[in-house]
Amino acid sequence: MTLKIISAEQVEFEGAITQVTLPGVMGSFQVLNNHAALIAALKDGPVAYITDAGEQQQSHINGGVADIKDNVVSVCIY
Repeated sequence: MTLKIISAEQVEFEGAITQVTLPGVMGSFQVLNNHAALIAALKDGPVAYITDAGEQQQSHINGGVADIKDNVVSVCIY
């Protein structure tokens, strides 16, 4: 799976991951490989993910939108 975290100024992160947990406005949710297509509003909170190398990473966002399709998770942040 590929995760892209994008702000108006730059690409914050782009890389291969095995899973990601996102702070949805209706609650936190996890995305794994072959997840169904989804668009979700995100709130202030952590984006936690595990890279293909097995490293646990986390970054904080102030909100945004996630688009999940064909094993690409695109997170557009404020």
